Formats: sequence, C-alpha cells, structure tokens
Amino acid sequence: MLIAQQLKEENIAEYLIYMWQIEDLIRANGLDIDKIEEQIISRFNQPDNVKKEIKEWYENLIDMMRRENVVDSGHLIINKNVISELTELHIRLLKNTDEDEYSELYYKTLPFIVELRSKSPNKDIPELETCFSALYGFLLMKLQKKEISGETQAAISQIGAFLRLLTQKYKDEKEGRLAL
Repeated sequence: MLIAQQLKEENIAEYLIYMWQIEDLIRANGLDIDKIEEQIISRFNQPDNVKKEIKEWYENLIDMMRRENVVDSGHLIINKNVISELTELHIRLLKNTDEDEYSELYYKTLPFIVELRSKSPNKDIPELETCFSALYGFLLMKLQKKEISGETQAAISQIGAFLRLLTQKYKDEKEGRLAL
C-alpha cells in the first residue's frame, strides 16, 4: 500500500508492474489474509495502525480479485484502467504533430510489440499491455535466474525506453506540463 501510493504518484509504469506483482503475491498466498499478514505485513517496520491499514488494503484487493474473477489469472479492473488511461494518452501523443520523439520511439518499438503479440494466445490485449507483460515476464525471468537471450534483452531495452518516455509524458500531463 505504501509503495503503491508512492509509485502511483512518481512512476505509473512501475506502479502497474508493482500491482501485478501484488496480484501474484496474493495468489501465491492462496488469497489468505492470515498468510499474507504473517509472510508480508508483519515484516513491515511500521506502527500497528499503519500495519492495520496495509492489512485492510490487502483485504480489499483480495475481495476485488474474487468479485472480478481474477483469482487464478488476469488483472484487476483498477490495473486495467491504468492501461486504458495510458493507451488514451498514447493515442493522443501519436496524433500530436509536436510529439515527433514519441512517435519515432513508438515506431521503433512496434516490431517488437507485433512479434510479442503474434506469440501470445490472447491477441486482443492492448499494445501497451503487451509491453508491460513483456517487462513483467522479463522481471520474473531475472528473479528466477533464467538465461535471457540477447534478442530478448534488446526487445526489453527498446520496450523499456518507450514506456519510460510514455511514463514521463503521463507524469508531465498530470502535473500540467503537457498540453495535448
């Protein structure tokens, strides 16, 4: 909760990846708040009232996962809404003739997106979700200490550069420094 709040303000891309990790963490603990409290919340060096807030946050996420039927896989609507919001900004940036740098970076990234989507069983997910899924998969591979090919690293590097710029544009717009 504390990290999520900070990331949402500072870096929307990191926030989304973090929230996907939280979804998987909740699943790994069987949507059991007692396990989550024992394994995660108890380790926070926070006063009891903050730990109580964190527990309530996890309980709310568990409840949402059950109601939205994403217990086994998928993402919460709150996280899908971030993708939608970023997609709307992405489209506006592409349509804006003053955003040459953004368009250029997107079109350099597009072949990687197309390739990833061709390998995905779900071809209907938004382009940006494909990008985030690639980053998340890369993160999981690194955590599992799996070998990562040079081709994959190049793709992730390009996707990362693209999402960093989109994230900066998102922050600029939220702070009133970008008018489209």
